[in-house]
Amino acid sequence: MKPRLFEALMQKDNDQKHAYEELKRKSETNPFLKRYVAMGIKEGLFSDSANALGRMHDTMVDAAWPELVGRSIISVLPTTEALERFPLDGGAIAYQYAEGGAVRLNGKKPTTVDVSTNLLVESGDEWTQEFSEDATWNVLDRMVGNVGRAVGVKETQKIIAMYGAIAAADLATGADLAGGTAVLSWAQLLALRYAVRKENWHPNVLAINEMQLHQLLNDDKFVKSVYLPSSQTDIEQGSIGTVLGMKVQVCNEVTNGIAYAIDTRVASVMLLRRDLTVEDWYDAKTGKSGIRASTRFGLGVLRSTAIARMTNIKTTLT
Repeated sequence: MKPRLFEALMQKDNDQKHAYEELKRKSETNPFLKRYVAMGIKEGLFSDSANALGRMHDTMVDAAWPELVGRSIISVLPTTEALERFPLDGGAIAYQYAEGGAVRLNGKKPTTVDVSTNLLVESGDEWTQEFSEDATWNVLDRMVGNVGRAVGVKETQKIIAMYGAIAAADLATGADLAGGTAVLSWAQLLALRYAVRKENWHPNVLAINEMQLHQLLNDDKFVKSVYLPSSQTDIEQGSIGTVLGMKVQVCNEVTNGIAYAIDTRVASVMLLRRDLTVEDWYDAKTGKSGIRASTRFGLGVLRSTAIARMTNIKTTLT
């Protein structure tokens, strides 16, 4: 789920809207924000501080979005609660009855998983008053983007770390799949997919490192037109869109040598309490000022058997 751009964000009365209204007030005293607004108006990019905050938010979102790969390998649910409880199926059973027969109810209670929105990811940068007074618009805008990218990377690291921490015995088939120190291949993809299907789930995402992507691109099954997956392979872009019904998500935050097949509909959840938000930073004693980007969320594994993990894949191209 991509963070909302500023115009859409301000249409609802929520915490983020209130935070930006307060930030607008602080733009009159924070040296970095004052410079950002003044230089943007000088460049003809916006007319006032409200437009400036909109530009700042959208710049941060655009910079962070390519790094938010983690949101593509998990189910993202917005929430206003500090904790949500997810009931899991209790192994319901279907019975066959003759017409008019009494219905038997399965009394087994479902298990539950509690997910707290207790994770805070933030990144910021601070500058001296002299820097804020002299910086050009291009420098200011680039620094806003750098802060956004840093938040995107850290959020993705948190999500992938959650998958990496799942005990092998709790995964699909009750174990990690062995990569055999071989390059990732069509046969290994079949093994990953089957592991999840064997648990009666439907994997819709394949999460891999850049190295494993290039191992697949080095496999003729992905580059020759006589093979089924070739229509989903873009050699010029160096990408594979979908394979075996799984959308390929590539990120260097996934450990080189490990691959995941995930049914994101049921495997896990990311509760998004506060999406990417810009905050100010100012220390009057030192004269340093700047901005921070932050997001608050929670992570939880719901059904670990909807996840297959293959380890010990070769970590070089050939």
